[in-house]
Amino acid sequence: MSDLFHEDIPDIFIRHVFDVIRNTPQHTYQILTKRADRLAKFFGHDTVPDNAWLGVSVENIKHGLPRIDALRHVRAGIRFLSVEPLLEDIGKINLQGIHWVIVGGESGPKARPMKQEWVINIQHQCKQQNVAFFFKQWGGWGADGKKRAKKQNGRILLGKTWDQMPLLTATTL
Repeated sequence: MSDLFHEDIPDIFIRHVFDVIRNTPQHTYQILTKRADRLAKFFGHDTVPDNAWLGVSVENIKHGLPRIDALRHVRAGIRFLSVEPLLEDIGKINLQGIHWVIVGGESGPKARPMKQEWVINIQHQCKQQNVAFFFKQWGGWGADGKKRAKKQNGRILLGKTWDQMPLLTATTL
């Protein structure tokens, strides 16, 4: 796993990756980056293949929220946020131009807890702004605030699983 838009990755390599994506339209590719500014700059002159969904990581207010604005400038059929690991309440989010939000907690031995109210805040905003919401997992801390194995914590939020996906329209196919 790596970030395709890392500063050490040459533009020519990124172009090659997107050529492969264009030439395999039977597949859908999800490209996630923390380098939203480079993503926006790269696609300032290039078009995004219809089968490439572009997303940015949003883990907190300071680093994550500014990435959303950069992503919004990219003309892609599907733009998504990977809000994981969610490390704090990120407050109000402008989801204009965003099609899908994935939320999850941190896992691993040094996982930090994620609070249920933070997730519910995002879920409500997705509903209000008509954006698909997918709750991936609680991570190393359960909704009850207890640390345990990730699988034991599951992915139930408000009594159900949230598996919404973005709607594909004629412009995204």
